[in-house]
Amino acid sequence: MPNRVYDVLFLCSGNSARSILAESILRKEGEGRFRVHSAGSRPKGFVEPLALKVLEALDYPTEGLRSKDWREFAEPGAPQLDFVFTVCDAAAGEPCPVWPGQPMTAHWGIEDPAAVEGAPFERERAFGQAFRYLKNRIGVFTSLPIASLDRLALSKKLDEIGTIEGASTGAVVPFERASA
Repeated sequence: MPNRVYDVLFLCSGNSARSILAESILRKEGEGRFRVHSAGSRPKGFVEPLALKVLEALDYPTEGLRSKDWREFAEPGAPQLDFVFTVCDAAAGEPCPVWPGQPMTAHWGIEDPAAVEGAPFERERAFGQAFRYLKNRIGVFTSLPIASLDRLALSKKLDEIGTIEGASTGAVVPFERASA
């Protein structure tokens, strides 16, 4: 199906920085091919101002970005997800809800720019770096011939994307499924 639109969910525990950046990047880079969402296991309830600043400075969409609970995507009527990517080590190790659609999953962890302390320019640089790492991963993802790859080959490619420059160094337990 060449005109198929895929639903993608980016997860991070707080859903305030990394998953928000990824949502915006894929919205722009994959426009027309992907419906993009983000959520968190313990959402902070706000989007980091520096995430918004970096996105706006680079002309990426910020409209409608909000910190939300991942349970929104496991409820009846939620989008049938095709892909779920964790972008922080904490979310990757947590028991996830059962997602509608039995999506393919991968861990694309990067360090948390919101955890960087220091001068404002150092914090902004961390957000810019997180943006670049995510943009590189998403660029590889959007170039994949998704429809022509079998599930096993696609899964391998998605896992490889998580090892691209900038991968976080924390030990990660692969996705766990919460009992239904």
